[in-house]
Amino acid sequence: MRASVVGLFTVKETPAEAELVSHRLMLRAGLIRMVAAGIYTWLPLGLRVLRRVEQVVREEMERAGAVELLMPAIQPAELWQESGRWTKYGPELLRLHDRHERPFCFGPTHEEVITDLIRREVRSYRQLPLTFFQIQTKFRDEIRPRFGVMRAREFVMKDAYSFHDTEASLRSGYERMHAAYTRIFERLGLAARAVAADSGAIGGRISHEFHVLADAGEDRLALSDKSAYAANVELAETLPSTLPRATPQHALAEEGLPPGRKSQDPSGDHPASRVRIEILEGHGGEVWAVALRADHELNPIKAAKLFGPVSAMSEEKIHERLGCNPACLGPVGLSLSLVADHAAAELSDFTSGANRDGRYLSGINWGRDCPEPARHDLRLVTEGDPSPDGQGHLHLVRGIEVGHIFQLGTEYSERMHARFREETGGETCFWMGCYGIGVSRIVAAAVEQHHDEWGIVWPLPLAPFDYAIAPIGGNAPERILDVAQSLENRLEQAGRSVLLDDRGLRPGAMFADLDLTGIPHRLVVSERGLGRGIIEWRDRKTQRTEEIPLDTACEMLAQSVPRSF
Repeated sequence: MRASVVGLFTVKETPAEAELVSHRLMLRAGLIRMVAAGIYTWLPLGLRVLRRVEQVVREEMERAGAVELLMPAIQPAELWQESGRWTKYGPELLRLHDRHERPFCFGPTHEEVITDLIRREVRSYRQLPLTFFQIQTKFRDEIRPRFGVMRAREFVMKDAYSFHDTEASLRSGYERMHAAYTRIFERLGLAARAVAADSGAIGGRISHEFHVLADAGEDRLALSDKSAYAANVELAETLPSTLPRATPQHALAEEGLPPGRKSQDPSGDHPASRVRIEILEGHGGEVWAVALRADHELNPIKAAKLFGPVSAMSEEKIHERLGCNPACLGPVGLSLSLVADHAAAELSDFTSGANRDGRYLSGINWGRDCPEPARHDLRLVTEGDPSPDGQGHLHLVRGIEVGHIFQLGTEYSERMHARFREETGGETCFWMGCYGIGVSRIVAAAVEQHHDEWGIVWPLPLAPFDYAIAPIGGNAPERILDVAQSLENRLEQAGRSVLLDDRGLRPGAMFADLDLTGIPHRLVVSERGLGRGIIEWRDRKTQRTEEIPLDTACEMLAQSVPRSF
């Protein structure tokens, strides 16, 4: 394909609005252009990458036994009202009305639509299991769309849904999808990891996220250094110590804080020997006090599972209710019932606030100076924590979530009265699974993982073209272009995709553009080289350059360069 036709809309300047490397490079390389906040046009080069992702995803879905269909993007409100998600999903659900004032939404996901389809079409266990998938545009009205297509409002997603007659069948289908997702990322040349995850707004009991490992990732992942254990930090468990609590050595003592110091610990003790109190309030006005070690962070997912929906009480309300600054709260004499994270409950002779502004207590011991608290796992894991599976310790890394699979169970089928006839003749609800993968997000995640100072470095399976041919005009531009076109034809006949840069740019500008767009292999056809019967081959990733005979170039490249597909 000629560069003059495909449209290489590259730019030299770094876009001011782009925060992430992937956003900057996708704009500069001419892959995308913004239409509105979180809404993008995919330009020809970017669309070719997107289609390559879709091809791999489609092949692996079919290999896993899923069949493709296409559901409507606009969905009637009554289906979402039936499942209970019309209000539960929140403001991310884009709601609209047709000319008859009937309510609809632009689907962010399709559990309701597929469940409605299956309850109408499937009557018997003999028709199960069934798995359907689609690759389609979704819309989620993000409050702050950012990072380009990484967190866009409109995006391309593959969503699949499976229906089973038993929980055992669901587990089997889930494992097939887990394996399919693993193959997808391997085939795309991406370093990815599956981690145990919270199911969030989708629902269900068991779920796994798939993350492309990258420093720019919004998610923190906890990986064991001795086993296959992996989880999002929001879900990763912390284990109580197997050792008894240390015997108290100090008497309880009260002291004041130095002027200007807000911390409970003016003495310089390590945060691991201090306890801080967080006050949470529920939506119904309930209030809880939580004790944490000062160097630990409350896990809101774990707190919500214990207390229900909660939020941190404001500083003003804490002072009004408890009479002191939040930093001066402590467990001794606290007027609220208290629960403690395991690590805080294991401390002895610790320091905390005295529940009076400017005062703190040292030498505090549970059971002696304040009641023994109820113990729960309430914190986020930290680097070096023991792995929950008992093997090794946790290492924290960053990841970009690009896929999420769920065992939904009967949650949606029960709400929507989706039932089938069992072998015994009775009726029961379908067991369901759902499996999402962010097709457009994978493109951005790949750029985050594969780039250098000159631009994108596509893994071959993702690249918009396998080869870029760069003709350098010299004194015989027509002859050089003829040779370049002949080389293009031979490579395409061998099943390779080729971009011939016929724009007539100077070599430096042409090479900079081709490096920016990340095409894996560059072939330079020049007057000097043709005089010696050779062309120059350059590997984009390694920067290795080699001269190869023109007559046997296609055969040599076929042997040394694998196909993208």
